[in-house]
Amino acid sequence: MSHSEIDLTVNETTDFLTDNQIDRLDRWLTNKLPDLSRSRIQKLIEQGWVQINGKICAFKNTKVKTGDRIHVTIPNAQVTEIQPEEIPLDILYEDDNLLIVNKPAGLVVHPAAGHQAGTLVNALLAHCPLAEIGGVHRPGIVHRLDKDTTGAMVVAKTDLAYQHLQAQLKAKTARREYLGVVYGVPKTETGTIVQPVGRHPVDRKKMAVVPEEKGGRSAVTHWRVQERLGNYTLIHFQLETGRTHQIRVHSTHMGHPIVGDPVYSSGRDIGVNLPGQALHAWRLSLQNPISGQMIQVTAPLPQHFVTLLEVLRRRGAIPHLS
Repeated sequence: MSHSEIDLTVNETTDFLTDNQIDRLDRWLTNKLPDLSRSRIQKLIEQGWVQINGKICAFKNTKVKTGDRIHVTIPNAQVTEIQPEEIPLDILYEDDNLLIVNKPAGLVVHPAAGHQAGTLVNALLAHCPLAEIGGVHRPGIVHRLDKDTTGAMVVAKTDLAYQHLQAQLKAKTARREYLGVVYGVPKTETGTIVQPVGRHPVDRKKMAVVPEEKGGRSAVTHWRVQERLGNYTLIHFQLETGRTHQIRVHSTHMGHPIVGDPVYSSGRDIGVNLPGQALHAWRLSLQNPISGQMIQVTAPLPQHFVTLLEVLRRRGAIPHLS
């Protein structure tokens, strides 16, 4: 397979240059290409895969300036073929073009460093052929859920379905609704969080609210209170964009992190054994790529989520003794 080629230009308006210089090459590229780690970008630079204004630049600390044209070549990783694995799937909907699965907690979506097997993709390949244009590691994967986020996730079987579903997400005609339990009690019943999300400037394993001029990407999350549970709240979230960790970052930003989130919450013990963040992709609505009919699928809450709600409801029903 051919290499991936990316062309970028340092733009004075969007990159907010100071004294005609913005940043080191590796740091600037890390902000522009959030799917690549900084160490991966540094290796690409060192190996001669990055050009500035048509000339190879092998120094990661080179400064970039207004008007610089950056060309990045990403060689396709030499990977062994992903092996199908007989892992049980909870299929909520399926036709010849796509399927929607109810992903359990703890299941990684696609192979990556540290997770070369036992992923959702391994399970899917044992069930049916997938679209090839999702990539070697991510065949058919239209959108992802974090390892411990549960719920509805659509997967494309054909390239046509993949392109159509991607277009729906981009045009915001596909509707993704989540349920999450958060710490605290929001002061209002509804709200919208409009804050760009990008790679955390210090901890590269985390995402954060990051200004767009520093590499953040626009992100919009609508929310409303579903149920008040004492000092906790069940919230209905609707995504307008789909940035990595978007709901988890936005919830934390508004002062109400998701319960059980090992990355973005304070780790307070709630007394219920949770596999991770109490966040569930509850409902998915999209258009059938072939027939044009709307498909709406609701994923049942996992047992640990149901238990959490039951415990919090019981606590809220017992008056505190003075």
